[in-house]
This record gives sequence, C-alpha cells and structure tokens, in this order.
Amino acid sequence: MGGNELVEDVAVLVAKAADGDQAAWQEIVGRFSPRVWAVCRAHRLGAADAADVFQQTWLRLLENLGSLRDPTKLGAWIGTTCRNEALAAIRRARRATPVEDSVLAERPGDPSDDPEVPFLIAARDAELWRAFRRLGRRCQEVLRVLVVEAEDGRPSYESSAAALGMPIGSLGPTRGRCLTQLRRFLTEGIQGPGGES
Repeated sequence: MGGNELVEDVAVLVAKAADGDQAAWQEIVGRFSPRVWAVCRAHRLGAADAADVFQQTWLRLLENLGSLRDPTKLGAWIGTTCRNEALAAIRRARRATPVEDSVLAERPGDPSDDPEVPFLIAARDAELWRAFRRLGRRCQEVLRVLVVEAEDGRPSYESSAAALGMPIGSLGPTRGRCLTQLRRFLTEGIQGPGGES
C-alpha cells in the first residue's frame, strides 16, 4: 500500500470511527497506540502516569474525532495531544513533588526531534499488542471499556460497571490489576526470554 493510500485509509478510518464504527476505532487504536507509548517513554513518565496519559490521549481523540481539521494527519494530532498530556502530568508531579533543577534539565526536549522515535514506535507496537493479547479476556474487556471505548471524557464508573457486568467497587481494583499485569508482560518482553509464557 502506497503513502497516499495509507493517508486516505486513515481518513476513512476516522470518518467511520466518528460514525460509531467500533472496528474502525479499534484499528486506529491498534495503529497509533505505539506512538502514544513512545511519547510516554520519551517523557520518562512513571508507569501510573504513563497509563493515565495513554488513557487521556484516547479520551481526547474520542472527544474530537468528528471535528478534526485534517483527518489524514491523525498521527501528528495524536502525538501532539499525547505530548500535551505528558507535559501536564509532569507539571502535576512537579507541583506535588519538588525536584532539583538538575533533574528537570535532564528531561528530553520535543520527542519528535529524536531520530529514534520511529523505531521506538515500531518496537512498542509489536511489544504492546503481544502483551495485551497475553491478558485474559476479562482484563482485555476492562481495559477496552475504560480506555478505548469511553465516551465524552473520563468514563463513568456506573456505565463502565454496567457494560462489564461488574460491581462499581471492583472496577478500579480490577483495572489496577489488569494494568499491573500488562506492565509485567511488557517488562518481561523487554527483559527477553525466561519470563512467563
């Protein structure tokens, strides 16, 4: 598939997803999640902050899916939105935990200037989806509802619990366990063989 076809394909996916096509939305998430994770990694976010930035980036896209000026530039929009969310997370952490100037000076500049970003994206794509497929069906459902299929900002715990058929009180702990397991699978993937198969 040539470059122009890929661009047109993204525009078609955006239009379908904006009309409520879940398969198109899943395709967008599958294609661009590695970019989101790469930006989180480039900003050196902790695991919890990275998970929040990941979720928040997709929620922002859901809010704006039907009003994107140029759907063919979806990747750039997602990258910019994720950077903004990552910087906001860093600012929140800075307010909560004072740090020395030397620590802040070590933070990288704009991740898009890093020539390694395309390689990080490709590696993260394969790594993330391998880890996600290792999760049990229930964890995959929970993360999809809370991260991918949420509508109008942060998902309501009431609607998420109803969609999953779970008590509201168990939703947060289940999400936490699923994210911990996903992070463990990702860490095992980084460390190489010898982990759980």
